[in-house]
Amino acid sequence: MKNYIIFDLEWNQGDAPVVENGKTLNFEIVEIGAVKLNEKKEKIGEFSRLIRPQVFKQMHRITGKLIHLTMEDLESGEPFTDVADEFLKWCGEDPQFCSWGPLDLTEFQRNLDFFGMPLLSDRPIAFYDVQKLYSIAFDDGKSRKALSTVVDEMQMDKDIPFHRALADAEYTARIFRKLGDKVLQRVSFDTYVTPKTRKQEIKITFDNYFKYISREFDSKEDILENIEIMSTKCYLCHRNIRRKVKWFTPNSKHYYSVAYCELHGFMKSKVRIKKAENGRLYVVKTCKFIQPEDVEAMKVKQRKIKKRQSD
Repeated sequence: MKNYIIFDLEWNQGDAPVVENGKTLNFEIVEIGAVKLNEKKEKIGEFSRLIRPQVFKQMHRITGKLIHLTMEDLESGEPFTDVADEFLKWCGEDPQFCSWGPLDLTEFQRNLDFFGMPLLSDRPIAFYDVQKLYSIAFDDGKSRKALSTVVDEMQMDKDIPFHRALADAEYTARIFRKLGDKVLQRVSFDTYVTPKTRKQEIKITFDNYFKYISREFDSKEDILENIEIMSTKCYLCHRNIRRKVKWFTPNSKHYYSVAYCELHGFMKSKVRIKKAENGRLYVVKTCKFIQPEDVEAMKVKQRKIKKRQSD
């Protein structure tokens, strides 16, 4: 039985990351709060625990302004490994994680890794970014608003204070329950663990675009020479299609092209080269169909970038 785990983390930080045994900790989790919903989105449980700091033992000046916790409060908490183990047991088998924004699952896995605990998976993890889904369902699909702003827009009661983990998880759960099933097709992927083999790669077609998360590569040159990544194949009919705007890049990290399919029209491709936790490289490639006027805009963008790069 699938359960939705809507969770929120509060974390503290130092003036610089801490590196131990080859693992880097940027943010130390100090509180985990979560709400569990069943398949009908009915609330069936809560989880709330404080975590006693082991790395950053002073409250950072920025963190102290955001979260309603003091270091004295946290002294009553338990070690991260104990709380994380209890949390994962509470989640149950095959939990569907949900969070406000894309960061919580990454930081949770980074803390698991730093403190020597098993990671959640050997590949990217599908989850629901409720902040993004709210924008798709009720806004322009591009903007990302603060949790408190959305609570106001949806005219929800502010009956519990923000910036505590369980409270923010509760508000996120209330928003999640108002999302329709169609928008839940727009799943996100946490890439703290990147694909290591072809079998682990992510290839998924959504309602209006295609997404591909590649395995790791040693260098950018290996990526740019990879036929599968740099090809322009229609993701609907799977035919190779001719490029109308050749690959170009404004910054050597993002690459763009436009190709034309006789059946489906102009397809824009974007390749983003990203660094994995181990320092190797991987790609997130997206493809979507665009209008002819958008193609002209891409040509103008290409010309401007080439001119700037040649000056």
